[in-house]
Amino acid sequence: MTASELSGFREEEEPQPRRKRAPWGVIALVLLSGLALIRNGSGEFDAGPPQPAKAAAPDVARAVPSAPQSTDTADAPALERSVPDRIRVPVIQVDAPVTPVGVDSDGWVAAPPPDDPNLAGWFNGAVTPGEKGTAVVVGHVDNTMGPAVFYGLGALKKGNHVEIHREDGRTAVFEVYGVEVFEKSDFPGDRVYGSKGTPELRLITCGGDYTKKTGYQGNVVVFARLAEVR
Repeated sequence: MTASELSGFREEEEPQPRRKRAPWGVIALVLLSGLALIRNGSGEFDAGPPQPAKAAAPDVARAVPSAPQSTDTADAPALERSVPDRIRVPVIQVDAPVTPVGVDSDGWVAAPPPDDPNLAGWFNGAVTPGEKGTAVVVGHVDNTMGPAVFYGLGALKKGNHVEIHREDGRTAVFEVYGVEVFEKSDFPGDRVYGSKGTPELRLITCGGDYTKKTGYQGNVVVFARLAEVR
């Protein structure tokens, strides 16, 4: 398999036709249907990103359209709002600053700047990590220089920890309970973004099959719950 079959778009490629803008109030459609980071990538390295194992699927029947349920309730109480400034995922050697991202002029979520491979983006239209509800952190899988911050996201397993440092000095530690790839054309927004009434986290990057014409066909999504506050 060639490098171009495994990695993402060159930025100089012709843009894809604009998709219909998602309605406000439906975070799932705004976030992932046209997430800018999915369109980026280098096509200049030979190893594709790891894909989640089937055993890492969330602990819920796939036919259920609601947010997936973890087998345990959150171990830590919800925190007050505080913007995240750093993410660490020790098992895949992620240690990166976090910048707020909103939506662009077309109504899609803005990705972190593509020229910085070690930068994640917190979607500021959702809760902050540790608050009651579902927080969302996005990142590139690759760029023109090669693998980027969330390149290894698909290698995470149940029980791994994600640490989010916040501006209030606290670190919200989330425990992974599921990792899955969803097709962009059939993204289950309710399952991914639906609030369970407890502090949850989603990490998202592009993944799945890749073609030169359309880029990555899916999104890797990590499901995690708040387990500890330091």
